[in-house]
Amino acid sequence: MIYENAVTFVHRVLRDVIVPGSVVIDATIGNGWDTALMARLVGAEGMVYGFDIQPIALEVTKTRLTNVAAQVRLMLTGHEEMLQMVEKEHQGKVKAVTFNLGYLPGGDRDITTQVETTKRAIEQARRLLAPDGVITIVCYRHAEGQRELDSVRAQLSEWSQEFNTCTETIFLNQAGNPPVVFVVIAKV
Repeated sequence: MIYENAVTFVHRVLRDVIVPGSVVIDATIGNGWDTALMARLVGAEGMVYGFDIQPIALEVTKTRLTNVAAQVRLMLTGHEEMLQMVEKEHQGKVKAVTFNLGYLPGGDRDITTQVETTKRAIEQARRLLAPDGVITIVCYRHAEGQRELDSVRAQLSEWSQEFNTCTETIFLNQAGNPPVVFVVIAKV
């Protein structure tokens, strides 16, 4: 397997986990690439919930979903609201939750995900996850991103290995400050 970057790595994880009919969450839809992949993977019987605080993110994502059969609910709200927004019948049955933290690529770099809301969202994702589900988190290393990276690492380090396997992947030979990917696998 070839992983060119954090996104291709996460997409491989999602392809390995999501099956037709799955319920999944894109916690930070951004430009919609993860949402579109997830929608194709869950198919017509599946459900994708997507969250973002910027209207432009929802609009761009809608264009990526043209001709995709999945049920997709895009919500203009922060990811820290996912527990309230995911239907009760889907809670505890979510196959995958993906976070791509930071700012909207091509957007206002002053609008970023934040440590406190991200921390709450990750806890909610854990509560929504199916017993064999996965959480992926991509953290970038701009100023707020580094604070999020440190927070996510600390948060996941405290989770019991009896119930979760948490891994961290760093792309050591990439130029600049490459992102870090965390993958959480809920144990059955």
